[in-house]
Amino acid sequence: MSEERIIKPSSSAWQGYEIVLFRFLFIYFVLQVIPLDLTYLRGLDEINWLYPGYEDIFFITRYFPNFFSNQGGFAEWGIIAVIAAIGTLIWSKKARQTTNYSELYYWLRVILRFRLALGIIGYGIIKIFTLQAPFPSLSNLTTNYGDLSSWKIFSMSLGIVPGYEMFLGSVELLAGLLLLFRKTSSIGALIVLIFTGNVFISNLAYGGGEYVYSLYLISMALFVFSYDAPRIFNLVYHGRPTAPNVFKPLGSGKSMRLALKSLFIFLFVGVYGFKTYSVYQHNAYQFPRTAGLAGITGIYNVSVFKINGKLLPYSLTDTLRWKDVVFEKWATMSVRSNKPIHLETENYEQIHKQDQDRNYELSGAGGRQYYSYTVDSLRQRLVLLNRNKNEKQDAMFLNFTRPDGTTVVLSSVNASQDSLYVVLTKINKQYPATMGRLGRIKL
Repeated sequence: MSEERIIKPSSSAWQGYEIVLFRFLFIYFVLQVIPLDLTYLRGLDEINWLYPGYEDIFFITRYFPNFFSNQGGFAEWGIIAVIAAIGTLIWSKKARQTTNYSELYYWLRVILRFRLALGIIGYGIIKIFTLQAPFPSLSNLTTNYGDLSSWKIFSMSLGIVPGYEMFLGSVELLAGLLLLFRKTSSIGALIVLIFTGNVFISNLAYGGGEYVYSLYLISMALFVFSYDAPRIFNLVYHGRPTAPNVFKPLGSGKSMRLALKSLFIFLFVGVYGFKTYSVYQHNAYQFPRTAGLAGITGIYNVSVFKINGKLLPYSLTDTLRWKDVVFEKWATMSVRSNKPIHLETENYEQIHKQDQDRNYELSGAGGRQYYSYTVDSLRQRLVLLNRNKNEKQDAMFLNFTRPDGTTVVLSSVNASQDSLYVVLTKINKQYPATMGRLGRIKL
């Protein structure tokens, strides 16, 4: 007799309290998983499977109830729990004796397995292509450690070791694939519990913004794993022979299951992976894509700084004088000074198409002002706009000359209508993180 026989569903073994608990969990998890957000439903209509960008599919993978904010919160969970409790009372009063809870349990696990797989694969693939935590920018590498938020330090620490980030993504991808198959789903759920549990603790410890979503995935993984947990405990702890549960509802055709799994893997591993790789190759979304001035990338010491013709010497406390300037390879110029900064603190996963919205480089990083710039080649002028959303009024128009390959001279009027004259001298600074090994640099 085949081990994969179809067993006729039965609810006779269910205790009364188990039925009530299941009714609550069934309603609760269905409401947690089924999208009821109109914004999300409109987003589904905008998916372009041929567009070489992955934000549309990532948008699908990251859904969770968020009624009050983009990051969501536990208040939403409380609302859903109240609705589930009310639904349980109504269900208990209207329940029929013919309801088959074993079959409902099976299909709820299927729904949660695939939803969990979707969420974990969504993050796994962007880690495999090192997009979630990119290699730090020059400005970030030049920022004092104490000027970085805990979350920024964590993200940069992951970004400087792309091989480890790829490994973490591979673990998530493996867990997601295991969840798609009934025989390995508990193993996949256990990996999620260990891996995402660590993510949850990291978010709490470092002030990350993904702790709610992490716990959302953990709650589903706990439910999926609980199905086989008693048998695993009996086998591993007691060392007793344990038979697997081979329950399948009537009518669950093998060919249909295989087709659905194949379609899932094709869309959310194959197509999504290809679109993500395309972004990795041409348009890493964390940093702006508009190229900066040719040949200017680097860190520059401020050798001369004058306001209204008055020379200001280097100072550790002066809020006006610049300390150093960084030109990124994209169109960002950052200035280190003692000017007070109201930090950008968005610390959860976002994908922005427009350069002006891509704030990863300045989010969680103090001590520097970040300016996007455009070049007026005819007038030899830079038009700068502070990228911090709390400093929208900070704009400058700087005339620039480059007497040689290591010097940049800036002059114009700053935001306070004072005349400004700055001479920048390029520093040939090397960073261990960019060299690959600490041993390559002699101090």
